[in-house]
Amino acid sequence: MSKASDYDLIIIGGGASGLMCAQTAGHLGKKVLVLDSSNKVGKKILMSGGGRCNFTNYFIEPECFLSNNSHFCKSALSRYTQWDFIALVEKHGIPHHERKHGELFCDDSAKAVLKMLLDECAESSVQIKTKCHVEFIEFEQNDENYHYTLRTNVGVYSAKSLVIATGGLSIPTMGASGFGYEIAEQFKLPVLPRRAGLVPFTFSDKTKAITERLAGLAVDVSMTVNSQSFRENMLFTHRGISGPVALQCSNYWHTGDLIHINLLPDLDAEAFFLELKNSHPKSFLRNVLPENFSKAFQFIIYYMSPHDCIRNPTHHCN
Repeated sequence: MSKASDYDLIIIGGGASGLMCAQTAGHLGKKVLVLDSSNKVGKKILMSGGGRCNFTNYFIEPECFLSNNSHFCKSALSRYTQWDFIALVEKHGIPHHERKHGELFCDDSAKAVLKMLLDECAESSVQIKTKCHVEFIEFEQNDENYHYTLRTNVGVYSAKSLVIATGGLSIPTMGASGFGYEIAEQFKLPVLPRRAGLVPFTFSDKTKAITERLAGLAVDVSMTVNSQSFRENMLFTHRGISGPVALQCSNYWHTGDLIHINLLPDLDAEAFFLELKNSHPKSFLRNVLPENFSKAFQFIIYYMSPHDCIRNPTHHCN
């Protein structure tokens, strides 16, 4: 065990928020230590945006964020804007582009954003320790003097300030666990009920067989949950459905809620098929769908729909 080292700030968690916090404090002249339990920091950065890191958005108005207090994020958004981060990205010469809804992505790889944060940390002498598991946190206060002591598997460290940046519960294999909630409870901070948000929908029933067959297929859909509707790509995966539209809707979904998916958002499906029935009464359904669906998707519609004219391709749709 190494001897205790005194820092101005210790940050537990080397993800995007932890590294951003570290380099900011470092540039303010603080002695900073980042502790991360993984073998390397920034793993979720590397997987974000399909490997190209959707690092910010042109539109970050307060109403774009979900909170019980609609004013909660206003001060943070006004003190550090999207333009500040864009300037940082451009300072490091990272080529990027805009996609739908003002989203900004790296042209090449998310590795560029991780390198940027690590370079900023190195420039401000931030220390980073990986494979470091925090076993115990203790807070001591004597009059106006106080500090946190952290006992870990690689040493004991102390600091006047402590930041928990360990993420949520969504991807434990990436280091996102319930550790932050445990610390909050240890220090008697109120913890609200937890539920998933910005996550894919997974299935364990027969629907999973459908999504497995279509894994990798992206479809432009409109999805609605609890009167909240979004129009974006839906991605079929081996476990369920994902993609931007599913991630957005997951913020409003509660256990037992219905999910409505419109696979033809630009068409009145009923009118469309009735018109086809009248104009081409002898056409097979499989001959009118290719304009809208891939062959794999057609298979699912043919054989797994509850309607006979769709389930059996030998039937005419009439």
